[in-house]
Amino acid sequence: MQEPLLRAEGLDYDTFPEAPASPEEKARAGALQNRRVFLATFAAVLGNFSFGYALVYTSPVIPALKRSSDPALRLDKIQASWFGSVFTLGAAAGGLSAMLLNDLLGRKLSIMFSAVPSAIGYALMAGARGLWMLLLGRMLTGFAGGLTAACIPVYVSEIAPPGVRGALGATPQLMAVFGSLSLYALGLLLPWRWLAVAGEGPVLVMILLLSFMPNSPRFLLSKSRDEEALQALIWLRADSEVHWEFEQIQDNVRRQSSRVSWAEAWEPRVYRPILITVLMRFLQQLTGITPILVYLQTIFDSTSVVLPSQQDAAIVGAVRLLSVLIAAVTMDLAGRKVLLYVSGYAMGWGPITWLLMSEVLPLRARGVASGLCVLVSWLTAFVLTKYFLLAVNAFGLQVPFFFFSAICLLSLLFTGCCVPETRGRSLEQIEAFFHTRRMSFRP
Repeated sequence: MQEPLLRAEGLDYDTFPEAPASPEEKARAGALQNRRVFLATFAAVLGNFSFGYALVYTSPVIPALKRSSDPALRLDKIQASWFGSVFTLGAAAGGLSAMLLNDLLGRKLSIMFSAVPSAIGYALMAGARGLWMLLLGRMLTGFAGGLTAACIPVYVSEIAPPGVRGALGATPQLMAVFGSLSLYALGLLLPWRWLAVAGEGPVLVMILLLSFMPNSPRFLLSKSRDEEALQALIWLRADSEVHWEFEQIQDNVRRQSSRVSWAEAWEPRVYRPILITVLMRFLQQLTGITPILVYLQTIFDSTSVVLPSQQDAAIVGAVRLLSVLIAAVTMDLAGRKVLLYVSGYAMGWGPITWLLMSEVLPLRARGVASGLCVLVSWLTAFVLTKYFLLAVNAFGLQVPFFFFSAICLLSLLFTGCCVPETRGRSLEQIEAFFHTRRMSFRP
């Protein structure tokens, strides 16, 4: 059994006991357990697929609309910047709403609710007869994306056992990248209206699958629905002998049954994890990933690359997908901080910031704080996306990219000074760590 992480005296804390079982029994139980957790995770992260698809929808569509024969749909440079950036305003509003819905409806129902604005948004863009329909459709799909960005990582982290939480924590980013790649690939084949129609499919499948999945046991316990929480945990673990884990979760939830007060918010155990995650999401956006993805084909059109810009965008999507797959496999082996140091965005700052947001936030503030992270993230993305094309037209591509490079160096310093390693730790262990005021997990 892993050595206890924390040794501070006076804490109501212990590690999970070992279950007495043979290696063969553990392997069989673990395989079945993981299959059910994987199924619930897949159902949830279809929302991230739709998010990634919607985020880069403008990449092939803006060039097409700039050449449109319909004056009501033809975009100039200012209109193109609004069409690209308004998605992030919707995402910020979705993150803001998640601060309420995450704890009011629960993680699962909030994810399912996101299907409503997403479906309406795609329908508006598919049938657009004017710029306002395009902008409203983008904003609604952005709202859905911001809501799922706050809710899905929390849901996944709360249902996953510690041994696979790193790999599963990478799946929101993995599916978002896969959604983007799917859009780039379909952009080679379909006109822009049919791209919006195709976006409806994953939304409908997500609603269908999530209808059969359990809610987060931690959320159910926070609402005093103990029996339902136990049944959810039994289903997820495919094992009726989960009382040792259930009692650990129940004890942690009971100690945090009330909301965080303003006075408590200034205590290091509360503000430290929130500040770490907010700054990580802020720096993540300052690396420039959102404007680069939104305007990817436009960027390639302004360079001297040999291949057509549509194919270049698809290649970028494929490389991102491969990188996130590598991150998902290695995250629980190498650790979070190692990947943040040595890898690019798709292997490090892409998936790991989402994972750490769901891991280190305190349970009592997890719903509100995750919404705050998404709000800050997408407000930052809006500013960058709105003014990126204007900066490129004024100064060329090199100035924005030099800025993004400087932010990447700053992010390395932040990782070394402030980000804890959470590999192999339960959510309860991670939360207990922040009570110690230590800067790292090691004594």
